[in-house]
Amino acid sequence: MIIKKFIGKNEEEATALAKKDLGENLVIMNVRKVKAKPPFAFLKSKRVEVTAAIEEEDPGMEQIRRIARAQVSAQEKAKAEAAASDKSSETVKTSVKPEVKTAPGSSASSEDKSRVLEEKLDNLQNILEKKLGPSEEAKPVKKPEVKPEPAAEKEQSSGNAETEPDRETSRFLRLLYNTMIDNDIDEKLVNELITGAGDISKPGAKLDHYLSAVYQKMILRFGKAEGIADPGAKGPVVIFFIGPTGVGKTTTIAKVASSLSVNNKKKVALLTTDTYRIAAADQLRTYASILEVPFRVIYSEDELSIACDDFKDCEYILVDTAGHSHKSEELLIKQKSFMECLPETVTKQCFLVLSATTKYKDLKKIVDNYRSVSEFQLIFTKLDETSTLGSLYNITCYSDSSIAFVTCGQNVPDDIETFNAQRIVKQLLGGE
Repeated sequence: MIIKKFIGKNEEEATALAKKDLGENLVIMNVRKVKAKPPFAFLKSKRVEVTAAIEEEDPGMEQIRRIARAQVSAQEKAKAEAAASDKSSETVKTSVKPEVKTAPGSSASSEDKSRVLEEKLDNLQNILEKKLGPSEEAKPVKKPEVKPEPAAEKEQSSGNAETEPDRETSRFLRLLYNTMIDNDIDEKLVNELITGAGDISKPGAKLDHYLSAVYQKMILRFGKAEGIADPGAKGPVVIFFIGPTGVGKTTTIAKVASSLSVNNKKKVALLTTDTYRIAAADQLRTYASILEVPFRVIYSEDELSIACDDFKDCEYILVDTAGHSHKSEELLIKQKSFMECLPETVTKQCFLVLSATTKYKDLKKIVDNYRSVSEFQLIFTKLDETSTLGSLYNITCYSDSSIAFVTCGQNVPDDIETFNAQRIVKQLLGGE
């Protein structure tokens, strides 16, 4: 990794200098104002220093990128031509058919279904605020259970006549079901949500009521995370970041440390117990140098206790742990010993860092194994590297642990935020 500092009259000028030197793929690691150096410092205005970094690459990577960009461009062009062709044929159909109605028992078009669901989501906030008016607070009558099938849906051909509102409700619930399945929510959890929505709604209830029921149930399942604890009179809060290899623990720690130190003006120290990976300590040491906070490499439980005592004037001590396979019992025991060596009087927290790109089956194994180390809150990284977010809901339900933060990029400290359950649920239900 190449790390350089650039100074300009403002952030834009310094960033432009950095891009000119390092290229467009750089990562902005820190931005701060610096005082002019003497002599005549009092006559000079403050300037902005930007710290930027870029990974060193093999020269052949640029050729690979050009080939990849050409392939992506060709794919996008083909999609655009296909979309234009579809739009043209749709225009012809529309001119022939003055009115489009869904016949009883038939399925609405994919476009119409998506538009209906999006309209319902747009009105969802108003529905929740009204909380179902006084006339709708009567005791709900249990509705016959609706269980949509994941594959081809079969219309019931029994002797009981089904009314048009019931058909519309069934179609809407199937659309909601398929939307959640497409977002990789586990099928069992989707069935619970759909069945629960049918149970709490009265016969003849509006479609908005079903959507509101699912929305509220998902929000409650996500819960509210404790987040980072406030430091007390007992000393600093010691926060451990655990998780498998490659999920972005070190970068996440740098984002949290930068937010606490720069944005909240808290006194922070950084420690690392990761003595397995080459240059792992150097990466965190670089961040500590940029933030101008204490840093130390920890090799044993005794050294961790000594470091916590040495940095007792700090408000937060963030501990980076070794990333490794969650199947390694030896290293899991090692991590647990680090956490248990501190006295009970020390305020400890633990965050399990997971990648949103990991398969649900693997996420369950990771959670099961790290439960033996400590109780934890969750941090999901790499939201920008996946098109579906169902794993967030799946693992929250499976682990009974709340999500504290999510990250969506490499920029420190910008690409981290407190988990927003409302926004994620809207996406999972088909919203933007």
